[in-house]
Amino acid sequence: MAFELPDLPYDYDALEPHIDAETMRIHHDLHHGAYVTNANAALEGTEWADASIESVLTNLDALPDDKQAAVRNNVGGHANHSLFWRIMSPDGGGEPGGALGAAIDETFGSFEELRTALNDGGVKRFGSGWTWLVWDGTALSVYSTPNQDSPIMQSDVPLLGIDVWEHAYYLNYQNKRPAYLEAWWNVVNWPEVEREFASAAG
Repeated sequence: MAFELPDLPYDYDALEPHIDAETMRIHHDLHHGAYVTNANAALEGTEWADASIESVLTNLDALPDDKQAAVRNNVGGHANHSLFWRIMSPDGGGEPGGALGAAIDETFGSFEELRTALNDGGVKRFGSGWTWLVWDGTALSVYSTPNQDSPIMQSDVPLLGIDVWEHAYYLNYQNKRPAYLEAWWNVVNWPEVEREFASAAG
């Protein structure tokens, strides 16, 4: 089955003032929409046309050479954004609890240390990309990726990713990426991140 653009789980203006409605409209409808369209076009006619996101991204080398870049960028973009919309909420913010909160404390020392590491990864990512909290199969880990590369490509499970492409923040923050990253924590949907963690860590 072809990939489909998921609906936003809230209104375009629901994350204001931290993320404005026009940015959400352009980001979701146009940017994510284009990734879905281009991903389907790149996979059309191949044995991967009806495969899952995970199957495609963990088997990039099996794709024809002339399709790998388009698939990497567009299926990666679809995967990354599908998670991104879910892990934000108009009722977001605060700190994680439960098993995830305990795992963060054990791995990073505190939630503040985790937030600093994720923000630092986003600020230092040259050009476009993402900063991630992932489950690597045995523990939590933080790193950043370029462009639309997904942690799924290296068999990690993305739990929380912050988009640092300029289209994610430029209307509101211009070149002030650090300010956007600080503001983003006001919309993080911890219950959803906790569910992702519970599913990944078993």
